Amino acid sequence: MRQKRRKTPQAARQRRHLHIRKKVNGTPERPRLAVFRSLEHIYAQVIDDERGHTLAAASTLDKDLRDLTGTKSERAKRVGTLVGERAKAAGVARVVFDRGGNRYHGRVKALADAAREAGLDF
Repeated sequence: MRQKRRKTPQAARQRRHLHIRKKVNGTPERPRLAVFRSLEHIYAQVIDDERGHTLAAASTLDKDLRDLTGTKSERAKRVGTLVGERAKAAGVARVVFDRGGNRYHGRVKALADAAREAGLDF
């Protein structure tokens, strides 16, 4: 007899992310701003998918941000600002946003808004 597979939230997020990645692709002119959200931390990378290179990255585990206090959304704002500044320093002005299968809400939205304020266009 076949066992019924359980649909976990992680598997659902992974499936949504694959659907997003079919459409969202980073180019040298307009790289992809990818966001990964774990329970405690948030990570953001600006990626050129054609070359497979990360142009800029920031997370709550960076030396500059490791000792931040406040809510997770406040820390996500700081990560968004930092990744925006690092992307501008790398010569990137326009990006496509990859929310990683997460809803555009809460920490993901806070990071995106802060990156926009830092000068990224998406």
